[in-house]
Amino acid sequence: MANSTEAQKPQNPKKNKKKGATLDTFYGTKIQNTEEIEDNAQENPPKPSKGNGNSPQTHEEFESEMTKKMEAFWEEKWEIMQKKFTHLQNRCDQTEKENQALKARIRQLEENDRVKEQELIKQSQNTKKLEENIKYLTNKVTDLENRGRRDNLRIIGLPEKPEINTKLDIMIQDIIKENCPEILEQGGNTATDRAHRTPSTLNPQKTTPRNVIAKFQSYQTKEKIPQEARKRQFRYKGMPIRVTQDLASSTLNDCEAWNMIFRKARELGLQPRISYPAKLTIYFQGKVWAFNKIEDFQLFAKKRPELCGKFDTEKQRARNT
Repeated sequence: MANSTEAQKPQNPKKNKKKGATLDTFYGTKIQNTEEIEDNAQENPPKPSKGNGNSPQTHEEFESEMTKKMEAFWEEKWEIMQKKFTHLQNRCDQTEKENQALKARIRQLEENDRVKEQELIKQSQNTKKLEENIKYLTNKVTDLENRGRRDNLRIIGLPEKPEINTKLDIMIQDIIKENCPEILEQGGNTATDRAHRTPSTLNPQKTTPRNVIAKFQSYQTKEKIPQEARKRQFRYKGMPIRVTQDLASSTLNDCEAWNMIFRKARELGLQPRISYPAKLTIYFQGKVWAFNKIEDFQLFAKKRPELCGKFDTEKQRARNT
């Protein structure tokens, strides 16, 4: 029996072969390319066949085995990619649904905004109408109040004493006799229905006497007394007093607002008059002009060179103060 010993081949050092480039998958998984697989096959030669014990694998078997491995590898990676793609598809579908819901919500909000804007416009119109109605009703009430006071006269500066307050009717007759006796000579009815102090309660901190309101029975006689009061200063037992129309407080405030303009217009010879209710009339350039508001008169004065700058109420108030 011949002992055959296989000559031991010298082991060559493995060459440092350049590894093949790596392939990044869709989600970052690194896959070896075919060159790397071939290098591994050369470094690990095929094992002897089980059938023959001595003969190596055939080239066809090797290719078949490598093909199966490659197919299994790629099938595994394909399943992973398909699962992740399905997950992404589901996420995209969900995002699309959320976008549709948000768009519907935005449309609904825009529609609500449009409806609220229309309601706001209607409310603004209703508010404007209500303000106009309130203004009309306020003026109407003021007018009715003034008409209810048309038979009254207000006497200002009359001394306030207990013996005078109990005899206001007699005192008014004495004022008429002293200041305008011609009314009595013409047979005018100077009788009064009632006379009282206003306000009804005396304010101890106020030093000036309260006004006296007198209601006359004859409207004609009542109109003659303030006409005479405009001509001369009325007095009561030598003490100066004033006699004016009894008007609503709002109308009196309007009249006071015209006083400054009234005095200046009188200085300029415009023949001013304050007629009922708190309306200023002037005679300018051969015409009679009437103004219900100070703003209207100031605008009129600005457009006329003869009057421009002469009715600046703010400057006049500063001078008076």
